[in-house]
Amino acid sequence: MTYTVRSYLARRLQQISRGPMIRELMMGVLSAAALSAAAFAQQGRPTAQEARAMLDKVVAAVKADKTKALDMFNKGEGGFRDRDLYPFCFNISDGKIVAVGNPNTKGLLGMDRETLKGATKGLGLDVYTAALKPEGEITEVSYLSLKPGDDPNGWAPKVSFVTRVGDLGCGVGYYK
Repeated sequence: MTYTVRSYLARRLQQISRGPMIRELMMGVLSAAALSAAAFAQQGRPTAQEARAMLDKVVAAVKADKTKALDMFNKGEGGFRDRDLYPFCFNISDGKIVAVGNPNTKGLLGMDRETLKGATKGLGLDVYTAALKPEGEITEVSYLSLKPGDDPNGWAPKVSFVTRVGDLGCGVGYYK
């Protein structure tokens, strides 16, 4: 009989301790889901700070190994493609585009800056002019751009941070 009472008490103790454990587990799962949803919502639209941080990373990569950096930019590797954020670079000497991180605009590689026109002004020329400033000086260039996934007739305000890195002009833009 002692054995039965002991077994009963052991089973009962397990049942009692399981209840709060399951509640704690469920609360943990729900909390994690809520945090994931909040993190996802924050990831929706890139910010100016994120664009600027990526430009700093672009500059460091070009200074470390220009050829490798341009290859990573074009492939979107190494954290150089994040939602709508991606780098672009062009030669200062001739304005030829040598890197575009946007997979939808790979056709721009090799194009001259003069062929790029924004909806309201000469985007290519404005970006090129910004890159002629002394190395390390960052300029904000505002323009209208087609936003990926949006109505093809709809233009959205965009700002690119542009700077000179050696013989390249590089930038990263974000939608406002």
